[in-house]
Amino acid sequence: MRALRFTEFGDPSVLHVAELSDPQASPHEAVVRVEAASINPSDVKNVAGQMDWTVLPRIPGRDFAGVVVGGPPEWQGVEVWGTGGDVGFTRDGSHAELINVPVAALARKPEALGFDEAAAVGVNFVTAWSGAVETAQLTEGETVAVFGVSGGVGGAVAQLGRALGARVIGVGRRKPDPATPAAGAIDEYVVLGPDTPGEIRRLTDGRGADVVYDAVGGVTTNAALGSLARRGRLVVISATGTRTVDIDIRNLYRNETRILGVDSGKLNVTGSAEILRKMLPYFESGAFKPLPITAYYPLSEGEKAYAAVAVNTAGRVVIHPGKA
Repeated sequence: MRALRFTEFGDPSVLHVAELSDPQASPHEAVVRVEAASINPSDVKNVAGQMDWTVLPRIPGRDFAGVVVGGPPEWQGVEVWGTGGDVGFTRDGSHAELINVPVAALARKPEALGFDEAAAVGVNFVTAWSGAVETAQLTEGETVAVFGVSGGVGGAVAQLGRALGARVIGVGRRKPDPATPAAGAIDEYVVLGPDTPGEIRRLTDGRGADVVYDAVGGVTTNAALGSLARRGRLVVISATGTRTVDIDIRNLYRNETRILGVDSGKLNVTGSAEILRKMLPYFESGAFKPLPITAYYPLSEGEKAYAAVAVNTAGRVVIHPGKA
C-alpha cells in the first residue's frame, strides 16, 4: 500500500509517500480501506515533534472513514469511521490506503454522511463529547459558555449543547462564519476581551455559566474561571500562549469551582469508537454536522495538505488516499 510516512520530526517537508506492506487482519484486528482522512492541527504538531508519545517511524493521521476489507465476516464491506489518540502516534494512522484497527474499534459510519464528511468528524466531536457530556456532565437547562466557539472543537461543543437542551453562549475573537453549523447553535455571542466574564454574567442575570468549555486555554483561563457560576465546571483541553496561569485560590474555593482536564490523546481508537457510536443518532438526524470541507488532496500531495493546515486554513482539509 501507499502511505504518508515520517522518520524524523520537522515541518511538513519530512513527510514522504512510501510503499509499505499491506496490513493484515487477525482474530482481533481488522483492515479498513481508507476512503477519506482529514488532517487535524494535532497531526501537524505530531509531525513537528510536539506530541511526546509518538513513536517513529510512523504513518500519521487520526481521523478516517472507509470500508472494512479484512476481519470478521459480519464486518466485510461495512462502511466505518474512526479516530483515536493512539492512531498516528503509537500505531500507524489514517493517511494511508489501508489502516489496521482493533475489531472492537469498528464503528458504523452514519448513512447520512459521505466518506469525506465522516472523516471530518473524529477528533473535534469526540473531544467535545468527552469533555462536555462525560466529564462535565452538561445537562438540559444548564448554560454552557464555549471559549473558541469558531474552532472545530468549540463548534462541536456548541452543537452538542444545543442538542442537549442547554443554553449556549459562544465566546471568541470572531463570530462563527454563518456557513458553519456552530453559527446556528449559539444563543448569544460574546467577544473575547477584558470584560468577557462580566458580559457572561450579564447574560445570565449575574449567575454565570454552569459549564465553561475552554477550547483555547492558557491566555483565556482566568476569563473562563471568572465566567463560572457557583459550583461551575471548567473544562480545559488546551494551553494557548502560556502553560502557566496565576489563579486566585480564594476565589476558586469560595466559588466551589471544579477544573476538569480532558486530553483526547488519552482516548484510544477503541474508546473513541464507543463515543462515535453514542453520537451516531445525532448525525443521522442532522442535529450534528461537521465543519465544511474546504480543500481536498491526493496522498501524493500530502506535504502540501499538511502545510495548508499548518497555516490555519479555514474549514477541514481532507486527503483521499486512493487517488493518484
